[in-house]
Amino acid sequence: MRIRDIDKEKLVITTAIDQIVRDGFQGFSMNKLAKACSISVGTLYIYYKDKDDLIQKIGAIIALKFFTGTVKDFSPKMSFEDGLWKQWENRAAFTMKYPKEVAFFEIVKHSPHSEIILESIKEFADFRKIMTEFIDNGHRNKQLVPMTFEAFWSVAYGPLYTLLNLHTEGKSMGGKPFTLTKEIMKEAFSRTIKALKP
Repeated sequence: MRIRDIDKEKLVITTAIDQIVRDGFQGFSMNKLAKACSISVGTLYIYYKDKDDLIQKIGAIIALKFFTGTVKDFSPKMSFEDGLWKQWENRAAFTMKYPKEVAFFEIVKHSPHSEIILESIKEFADFRKIMTEFIDNGHRNKQLVPMTFEAFWSVAYGPLYTLLNLHTEGKSMGGKPFTLTKEIMKEAFSRTIKALKP
């Protein structure tokens, strides 16, 4: 049995992310991945059972990194406004630092792999518990208007992710160059928080 090579494994992960972001699932194969990494297809099967296993394991690595980054310096006991701002800062920092990983996870999120990935990560249950407690505290402390979860998510995070998409593309509407700054983020946040507070 051959031994795992950590550098080779990192190369496989990075290359798989690049290929899936560029070509989607339909254009991705173990053969293309092996060729791009200058390794044999057999070597891939040291690390992964099959293509689905590879996608799910990479998705789990990214999701765990995201959940960990999102709750950095965050507490569900924070005031709703402070806690949501910390969420915005953390989510923006992660997206700007790992744009390809975020693009990969967006593709995976809308696939059958999503549930399998999330169920495989113990920390996801912790993340969901923290966020539920945060929202419940917002309601209990009368800092958040009652609304369905879907409406809450779209109002609370939709503006941020729109700005992050513009930043990643490097252009605004009409092709004007765009870079997300803290000032623009705060401007959008101030309108968002007004919509969410009683």
